[in-house]
Amino acid sequence: MEAKAKQINLRDIIANYPDFPKQGILFRDINPVFKRNDALNYIADEFYRIYNKSKVDMVAGIESRGFIIATALALRFGSGILMIRKAGKLPGRTLKKSYDIEYGTAIMEIQQNAVDKGNNILIADDLIATGGTAEAAAQLIKELGCNVAGFAFIIELSDLKGADRLRKMGYNVESLVTFHGD
Repeated sequence: MEAKAKQINLRDIIANYPDFPKQGILFRDINPVFKRNDALNYIADEFYRIYNKSKVDMVAGIESRGFIIATALALRFGSGILMIRKAGKLPGRTLKKSYDIEYGTAIMEIQQNAVDKGNNILIADDLIATGGTAEAAAQLIKELGCNVAGFAFIIELSDLKGADRLRKMGYNVESLVTFHGD
């Protein structure tokens, strides 16, 4: 592994957009973080430090920003990545999982031949809010006969309790920046 990236304050880089995508929502934009090589290295180093004692065979990224994080982490862990996508985006045989979103339901899917049974999969995404998407991702990983090594999120919106929900299910959940309703 290369030299450790310098300490970065991600909170200072994340942009805030009030009233997006609708009135009353404060959108936390991770894109300014993605354009900085030093920030990406810091993210990869921090999650490697946290999970390097765990056996990580692959890193799963949740569509779409999770793909970027998963790729950076997979390079650090010396593994491949697994894409968890919205329904209808993956070829071949897939497993699908329905989950609740703010105004209804959505479906995610994963390719059935994407991993070997028994693999330990670290699940990565940019943000954890209510936890529905992350829980569906974990269920898909388990349906493939694999283990969830943990979750890696850059941002946690703690007042929405998604990370707590996953922790109560027994998962290791790590976030680099936590916003407490601010």
